[in-house]
Amino acid sequence: MNFRITRHSGFAAPEDALDLLWERLGGKREDASFVRGRTEIRATWGIDIPVAVERDEREELGRTAILDIVRGACEQAPALKSDWFAVSPRR
Repeated sequence: MNFRITRHSGFAAPEDALDLLWERLGGKREDASFVRGRTEIRATWGIDIPVAVERDEREELGRTAILDIVRGACEQAPALKSDWFAVSPRR
């Protein structure tokens, strides 16, 4: 499943917030891989979920997993706040 990490519009994230997060995420973490884009970080979550699970449920599981990875990266870097970022499905 594919997701995008962007700056959250509801929080005053600095202009370089995605750059700072990218430095912490690198290319692969846990069950996800990340690619830096111009205005977002693209994430691919690699867990196989049965097709019997509804699409919106699969997306929410993946979104939560990516968000947990982002939170973990932010906890390791005092200069980052997880509230600065939003995770949404890429379609």
